[in-house]
Amino acid sequence: MPTAPPSRPRLVGVDLARGVAVLGMVTAHVGPDGDGLLPWGDLLQLADGRSAALFVVLAGLGLALLSGGDRLPDGVDLVRARVRVLVRAVLLVGLGQLLVLLGTPVVVILGTYGALFVLGAAALRLPPPALLAAAAGTALVGPLLREAFSPLSTGGASPATLWDVLVGPYYPAVTWAAYLLVGLALGRTDLRAPGARRRLAVAGLVLVVVGHGGSWVAERVLGLPTALVTTEPHSSTTAEVVGNTGAALLVLAGCLVVAARAPRLVAPVVATGALSLTAYSGHLVVIAALGPDAVWEPTTGTWLALSLGVVAACWAWWATLGRGPLETVLHRVSVRAADVRPRSEAPARPPTLGR
Repeated sequence: MPTAPPSRPRLVGVDLARGVAVLGMVTAHVGPDGDGLLPWGDLLQLADGRSAALFVVLAGLGLALLSGGDRLPDGVDLVRARVRVLVRAVLLVGLGQLLVLLGTPVVVILGTYGALFVLGAAALRLPPPALLAAAAGTALVGPLLREAFSPLSTGGASPATLWDVLVGPYYPAVTWAAYLLVGLALGRTDLRAPGARRRLAVAGLVLVVVGHGGSWVAERVLGLPTALVTTEPHSSTTAEVVGNTGAALLVLAGCLVVAARAPRLVAPVVATGALSLTAYSGHLVVIAALGPDAVWEPTTGTWLALSLGVVAACWAWWATLGRGPLETVLHRVSVRAADVRPRSEAPARPPTLGR
């Protein structure tokens, strides 16, 4: 009787990158922008938009790992993987609507997340070259589709309709799908292979130069309209998508290296990444409790307290209880819906994870 292949050690660097993405989103939401202590404007510019893009790239990578990693799923495994992903999509959309009801000034990304998971379920059988080609096509065509169909959106910050999710002003799925497809392609490769991190870093650097350099040339030399070629956060242009994808690859490459060389040092941020959905949702609950001034009039104290609080809470939970509460709900509900018996309900602790 055939036996299932043994599970591979968790990629700690991916969790570290998720932790960086969560802290980047916290910074984008409540980071100080001008108290004179540090060049906060530059920090916010780096975090705004790029953190969310990194989050989605890692979501695509996670879908690949959930469905077989570098082995394309087929047969019953494919059906079960798709059911798990689709169930998670429904749960994420529901959670996103609950977070919107908090009434914070923050645009909740989980509606787009859910829509992208539906796309991810359909793309689970595609090999990396096809996924990257689809991502490139999306980066080129998506902004045009968004421009053409944006009048159908309500234009509100928090998505209220399907059109808001697809072509709205924030996180439009027609362009953000490129990030998910890139992440899915990454997850279909062996990130532990020799040279994988170096190739990630080189590709990331090239994309950053092409995205931001191409934007500068298109605007300053060719005289194209700024709105079409800018890399400003949430502009969702082709140049921004390319630049943000490159930044995500650079962060992932760096995190894979750091997590392998200093796992104990980065364990708190790794724990934050392992509980990324709980951390993201929890920080919105705290912002709701603090009131809108936490976003509109942020201070260094608020930013530091929230960032350190998120990391400390996640580290303590991960060290004592393992998988986070929201992660547990997604895991158990999706596994039961797909009639899959997980090999182990208890995740390994950060210090003992494989490199």
